[in-house]
Amino acid sequence: MSLLVVGLSHRSAPVSVLERAALSADTQIKLLQDTIAAEPATEAAVLATCNRIELYADVDKFHAGVAELSTLLAQHSGVGLEELTPYLYVHYEDRAVHHLFSVACGLDSMVIGEGQILGQIKDALATAQELHTAGRLLNDLFQQALRVGKRAHSETGIDRAGQSLVTFGLEQLTSGADVEGWAKGKRALVIGAGSMSSLAAATLARAGVAEVVIANRTLDRAERLAALLEEQYGQRLSDGGDTDVAARAVPMDAVPAELTRADVAVSCTGATGLVLTADAVAEAVEGRTGAPAEERAATPRVVRADLPPTSVGTDDGCPLDLSPVQGAAAFSVMGDAAVAGLDAAALEQHAAWVDNATVDRRRTHAARTPESDAGVIAALAATAAAIGRVPERRKPEPVALAPRPSPVLSLLDLAMPRDIDAAVHRLLGVRLVDIESLAEASADVPMAADVDMVRRIVSDEVAAFGAAQRAAHITPTVVALRTMAADVVASEIARLDGRLPGLDEKQRGEITQTVRRVVDKLLHAPTVRVKQLAAEPGGAGYADALRTLFDLDQETVDSVSRATDDINTENAKNRGRA
Repeated sequence: MSLLVVGLSHRSAPVSVLERAALSADTQIKLLQDTIAAEPATEAAVLATCNRIELYADVDKFHAGVAELSTLLAQHSGVGLEELTPYLYVHYEDRAVHHLFSVACGLDSMVIGEGQILGQIKDALATAQELHTAGRLLNDLFQQALRVGKRAHSETGIDRAGQSLVTFGLEQLTSGADVEGWAKGKRALVIGAGSMSSLAAATLARAGVAEVVIANRTLDRAERLAALLEEQYGQRLSDGGDTDVAARAVPMDAVPAELTRADVAVSCTGATGLVLTADAVAEAVEGRTGAPAEERAATPRVVRADLPPTSVGTDDGCPLDLSPVQGAAAFSVMGDAAVAGLDAAALEQHAAWVDNATVDRRRTHAARTPESDAGVIAALAATAAAIGRVPERRKPEPVALAPRPSPVLSLLDLAMPRDIDAAVHRLLGVRLVDIESLAEASADVPMAADVDMVRRIVSDEVAAFGAAQRAAHITPTVVALRTMAADVVASEIARLDGRLPGLDEKQRGEITQTVRRVVDKLLHAPTVRVKQLAAEPGGAGYADALRTLFDLDQETVDSVSRATDDINTENAKNRGRA
């Protein structure tokens, strides 16, 4: 059996796809159960966070495993397999181990070095254990990943390379200003009471906000979190500190009213629909300012007077840039070069612009088909033929940015799928940072020198894990060999009793011990050496050689392996509880 992981993350897929593919807790359980029911997999675990969805499995066939796991991910995520496939990545055996260890250390996170992923890996293992979908391999793998992650954080300065997603998000809200100075005295609303929301509430309280309001569908959880915040941060002023945070809990239906009082709101729930619509945010802004929230006007385009006019009409507002292909040899508006490298959505916008029509720019990729794409391209060619050429779009010139007022309401959306309507971006006086904007901002964050040290730790741990797994693979065979040898000794001693019935207990005991010592000495060197050889790369065949040489029964070996797996699984559960 071999380890296989199939998944997608912020590194392989746009946030819009991750958002649609997000798995609820119930869906994750169903995915695990269906994976185990599938033929190629005997173990399974799901690691689902706000920026990754990964399915781990122990499979006996690589190609069949990839096909089955990809299909299951598509079925349970609701994103079609053809659309999902370009964004999937696959890791196998040692590469799969290396990937999870890198994830555990925060090397693959949106914010390099963040430690929240360790709790998410622990939760993924606990779920697999509760559903009995994690066997020896995945128990060992995930437990070791947790140890590797903790080692990376304790032995290196990877914590300096990054911070939590909450802190990073708040830094984006401040546009580079000091978070504590920005948060001082503000009123904060936190929607949700899960692990990410709790971290957000604690981070805001630590930064010095005057009040934290927790809204949650289950009011009891919100009240417990508010009580913890009051206990930890509410007494700072009396203890000589400089902040005194008030915390209280409210039901979800109180969110609209609380939003009119809040300066900053953080949302991270497991809801499948929007928690805050653009209309709700606009009403909250109006409730704060007394004036209706207005949408930002389109930025005026600056056209330089020294540019030559186009030969056909005007190019103002044209959504297409054909300048790269117009310089190509044999360029023709009716030929393939005119549309080379342009997707159907861009072509459709251009055709509509030529016809002075309107375009629904919200049209999703899923709504398009090869037939509709072909129709759009044909329409563009016909339009170009009618007017004589395709007007080129001039290279964009610097634009005069319209002044933006300071936000009266700052919103941080850490949910996947999103909690806050993306249309909020257009509202004046509102600043929204969501997973999509965080993904863009994280691409520019420099990596610390400690990352190289963590990578070396990961490489060493991957090699050690592989050696341990290969050695463990041969252990049932060695145990079966020693069991067979013990049975032979017992059989021969019984036969000796029949031939020499006059032996007293002392004589019989000495003979038995002598025979056992001889067998143990004969088996010691080859069993120790075969374990060493099996731990090396390519050593998997030694177990087969041992079974063949000593004619060991495969069922006996399998029964030893099952018993070992049961013990390891129970030990892993106990370690998790501890």
